[in-house]
Parts: sequence; structure tokens; C-alpha cells
Amino acid sequence: MKKFAVIGLGNFGFYAAKALYEDGNEVIAIDISKARIQAIDSFCTEAILLEATDKERLKALGISSMDGVIVSTGTKISTSIMICLHLHELGVKNILVKALDDDHGKILKKVGATQIIHPERDVALRISQKLSRPNILDFIPLSEGFDLVHIEPPKSFIGKNLKELNLRAKYNVHIIAIKEQLPEKFFLVPNANFVIKESDVLMILGKSEDIKRIKLLKG
Repeated sequence: MKKFAVIGLGNFGFYAAKALYEDGNEVIAIDISKARIQAIDSFCTEAILLEATDKERLKALGISSMDGVIVSTGTKISTSIMICLHLHELGVKNILVKALDDDHGKILKKVGATQIIHPERDVALRISQKLSRPNILDFIPLSEGFDLVHIEPPKSFIGKNLKELNLRAKYNVHIIAIKEQLPEKFFLVPNANFVIKESDVLMILGKSEDIKRIKLLKG
């Protein structure tokens, strides 16, 4: 199980925290609004009323042990910059921050953000690409209870080939594609001798509960 924190529970932060939690992760949700904390309470592991610009209080939460932290703190640019800097100094390795514009994003990168999020722009781009360059995967009618997901390989998969893993027999799922990051290559229906690397991204098709079993593997 992975651990995440979401700081700032407006629309974007609320749905990000809820989605992470419903996907089987441990999620700490943080905001300065009591109403927002009450709203997210049923959709996270722990909801905390906290001023996240307080570095010592972030440290006390064990924020450095998180697999990732999402920062979505609204329109006050200085707040997100300060929080991002604190997270970087506390050793958080995966910091995703919602930016208001390109200049804001550049500053966030300078103070430690590992990924800049432009929600409206990103959604518009994905929709436009689907309309302009439709992918065959967009037209696969998945029955209820089935998922097509991209996941990082569990540690126990690394260094083994697909024949050794035998995922169809063990988990009743299918790896239909693999994306290599280093160097960047894409393999559709990889052969049984393909050896999984830590940097690979697996595209898996199967029942939701079977895919969840793989996501929960630790090693």
C-alpha cells in the first residue's frame, strides 16, 4: 500500500484524494478549512486541519515518508511556493503541484516540484488528442468490473520475464502492452521472453479485484 498526502481540498484536491483512497492507497488530506476537512473525512485515511506552510507541523506528520504529495492550494501563489519548498527540504521525492500559469510553474520547479499540474490545460489536451488522433484502446467496450490500467511493476516482477511471471494463471490478468522509459519504446503484446525492468510501465487488462491484488504487492 502506498502513502500519499493531498494539501488543499478544493475541487481538484478533493477528487485527487478521493480517487487515490478508492484505489487502495493510504491518504492524508490536509486543509485549513474545517468544512473541507469534514467533507473529505469519509474519503481518506485521515483528514487533518492544518496550516501547511508550517514546516515543523508537516515534519511531525511524517510527510517525508510519503510516496507522493499533491499540492493544490488555490490562487495564492506564495502559499503553494512555500509549501513546495518545505516539502523539498523535508525530503519528499515526488511533489506534484497545481500551477496557475507557466510562470508559477517555473518557480515551483525551481523550489523542488517534480511535476507541475495544469488541470484545465491537461484535460483539454487529452480530449483534443482523442478527437484528433483516436486510439483503438478508446473504443474497447470494457464490461463493468473490468479495468485497463497503467502500473509500475511490483518489485517481485523486476528481473523476471513474462513466462516466469505467468500472470494469466496466477492473477487472471493480461499484459497487453509495455512502455520502456529508458530508452523510450512501446511494445504491444510483448512476447513471453520480455524481461521486466524497474523503469517499465505495464498496461494490464483484467477484473478490478485482480488488478488491485497486483497493485498491493510489495515485493
